[in-house]
Amino acid sequence: MKKSRREADLLGSCVGRRVKVVKGTDVLSGRVVQTRREDNRSLCYYVHYVGSDKRMDEWVSEDRIRTISEVVDDYDATTPPTSDDEAVVESAGVVRKRRVTVEERETEPSRVKHINTVQLGIYEIDTWYYSPYPGEYGRLPKLFICEFCLKYMKLEKSYRYHLGECTYRHPPGRLLQQTGSLSIYETDAAVNLLYCQNLCLLAKLFIDHKTVFFDIERFLFYILCEVDKQGSHVVGYFSKEKGSPDGNNVACILTLPPFQRRGYGKHLIAFSYELSKQEGVAGSPEKPLSDLGWLCYRSYWTRVLLDILKDARGCISVHELSKMTGITSTDIIGTLESLDLLKYWCGDVVNMTPDLLHRLLLDIMQLRRKT
Repeated sequence: MKKSRREADLLGSCVGRRVKVVKGTDVLSGRVVQTRREDNRSLCYYVHYVGSDKRMDEWVSEDRIRTISEVVDDYDATTPPTSDDEAVVESAGVVRKRRVTVEERETEPSRVKHINTVQLGIYEIDTWYYSPYPGEYGRLPKLFICEFCLKYMKLEKSYRYHLGECTYRHPPGRLLQQTGSLSIYETDAAVNLLYCQNLCLLAKLFIDHKTVFFDIERFLFYILCEVDKQGSHVVGYFSKEKGSPDGNNVACILTLPPFQRRGYGKHLIAFSYELSKQEGVAGSPEKPLSDLGWLCYRSYWTRVLLDILKDARGCISVHELSKMTGITSTDIIGTLESLDLLKYWCGDVVNMTPDLLHRLLLDIMQLRRKT
């Protein structure tokens, strides 16, 4: 049954309204974030599903809309439910206000995901979130990205030509670690600005709360790669502010979707603390962390601390643990308190009994088998 002109007019002005959307065999509740007209003049709606993470937002054709109701006054497209996806470790946003970024200048209705997939090497990756790629690039359904230099292109023909001409075979910067088929490069954004900007834009497609900086010269990027005969392929990274006044050793951390559940996130976290120990300081990830990020870090801290405590003899202080691990005293105290291992006596002292240690180590072994 064709919709009346009046209903069509309503559909064209329904931003912020509640909708019922057909999705497979289900009918889901959502809210309209933005509308557009397709080439055939039909209307299309960008819908956020109630109770779902923003990575589930999508463009919906008019024939999938079943009902439209009143405008939702308290709707805030910028505050999605917290994702429970275990694949991404990230620090949600930044602590201090920095200079206005391109993303911050975007109006809220423009933060709509148009890029559905990216071609990165042999992988065609479904994107999760909006990223402020400039101009027409941000409005394309698919981008082609060189996995070595991270240049983004709109046409597959241009992409194929570029692959034959690109001289990059690994991230720019210093090779800091080579372990088997894995390598880590340190890239200074002040020296390789374009590469780091492109890395941030790519990462934003998979991190909801990350702020993309086009003024990122104060950051270092530590890029984890899988190495083969073709070169070093980016699988994840973390960034770190130079001389962070808050002592943060990680600003943002991400493993790209095709490489998740391989332990790369833990590898990056461990490397961030190795850098802290080399610098002779204790470090901590930038706060606030996502719920998932917090769980990942707490898991890492627990494993590292128990590995030390199982071989310890006598009392050991929190300060000593901090020097040995590069973990801040605050993070150590929080972790030990959650394990009921901390006793306050002439300072912070770890209270460890053989039975308790045995139980905790068994828990850690079971967790390692699962992950």
